[in-house]
Amino acid sequence: MSSMGQYTVLQADIPGVASENIGVLLVDDSGAAHLKFRRDLHTFVNDEDDIEYLQLLEDDLRGKASEMGGEWLLRWMTNSWSNVIRMSDPEETAVGWAESDIRRLYKAHVTPKVLPFRTHLPMYTLAAAAGSWGEQMEVTEEDWAEAPPDLRLTDDMFVAHVVGRSMEPKIPAGSLCVFRRNVTGSRQGRLVLVENYGQTGENRYTIKRYTSIKRQSEDDWEHETIRLEPLNPEYDAWELSPSDIRVVGEFVRVLE
Repeated sequence: MSSMGQYTVLQADIPGVASENIGVLLVDDSGAAHLKFRRDLHTFVNDEDDIEYLQLLEDDLRGKASEMGGEWLLRWMTNSWSNVIRMSDPEETAVGWAESDIRRLYKAHVTPKVLPFRTHLPMYTLAAAAGSWGEQMEVTEEDWAEAPPDLRLTDDMFVAHVVGRSMEPKIPAGSLCVFRRNVTGSRQGRLVLVENYGQTGENRYTIKRYTSIKRQSEDDWEHETIRLEPLNPEYDAWELSPSDIRVVGEFVRVLE
């Protein structure tokens, strides 16, 4: 169920530099403030002092929002804003889940530079994600998705949309998720993206909790059965032969 909030777009108007939208402030119906700022300031601001100023500005706004609330912050910005930073007239917007809505507004009004594996990760369909490192073929990313600042990016990460409810509530249907393709160590108990050779289309790929049943051979232990378990109790687990599946990547987190 959505309610109404207000948002404003923040713009840097630094002398000698083309004006750029640098962030969005959303104030929800409870008065809480939600901020999202660009992280590629150095791509359009040359002066280190200006970059530091913009970074400190973000910290200052977050501190004021936490202390005084979003509605007060919006009024303060309207009355006290400098010429270097401008803000659009506040507009009403529907707010359902604020974290999702601030990302929506940010995408609509702010266009950061794509910095591969620094601020952004490649986005693939699941089929392309599997093919890009499972076969001798090149797959071009469909898009680049901006990652949150607290996620340490590595070049073996990618993002893909998840279809289905079998991993709810941890992984909502339709969510965009981050995966890491180099699954090292034991997979036991991990959430993994799996390619099932016995299926076709979207049903060929699934995210499940991985467990294996092992048996001892003459020389070593080997996987006898792979069990893929959903988190949603409405769905059944699968038991498959190790030769039927390939682990494409390990689930890292929900992006949006």
